[in-house]
Amino acid sequence: MTQSFAAVSRRAAPFVTMGLAVTALAGCGMSSLTSGLGGGVFGGNSSSSSASADGVSEEQLLIAAKADGATPGAAVTGAIDPGCPRVVSDPRDNNITFYEAGRSGDGLAIMHRGEITKMARECHVEAGRVVIKYGFSGRVLLGPRGQSGVVTLPVNISVMDAKRAPVAADAVKLSVAVALDKPIGYFSAVREVSFALPEGSRPGEFQVQVAFDRKTPGAG
Repeated sequence: MTQSFAAVSRRAAPFVTMGLAVTALAGCGMSSLTSGLGGGVFGGNSSSSSASADGVSEEQLLIAAKADGATPGAAVTGAIDPGCPRVVSDPRDNNITFYEAGRSGDGLAIMHRGEITKMARECHVEAGRVVIKYGFSGRVLLGPRGQSGVVTLPVNISVMDAKRAPVAADAVKLSVAVALDKPIGYFSAVREVSFALPEGSRPGEFQVQVAFDRKTPGAG
């Protein structure tokens, strides 16, 4: 594959211009990336494969990812809400690049790059525990040395308290199919994590951090 990584990225332009899909999801809180209580972005008891009238499913997160025009590497953060922890993915954490062995940092040796472009969450408190349903979506771009196949992206999730000490964790491995003639693949996931709420604390003091696992072999 001889095209540059920048050229591959430019092939995403048709998807970037599909901003109307994001607008259509604005009522679900997707325009601000997160939503508070009062129904939440996922709605009622909707699952990751189906959604209620006011909810967001994994499929809808996937649509949002395809339409998102976020700048790669930009921070993805949630609004502050005292009733629910916000979801955050720092600039270094919301993207990951894989290189050929021994060529980390070489732009001509990039195999593929993963990017988280959209996130959402809702939560409720039951029996002294905060239960958070969160979702995120994004894309994979093939690089100059990329090959057709299934790309695996490991993501770690950490719930941090007000002092940024970990209180709960989750992890997921995303599988994304890409091909030389279709160098952009999309992913989405809806997960749930919970933690005990200490007496005198508020859910909004906590934070959910979503990050690609950079300890994965080949990641730069």
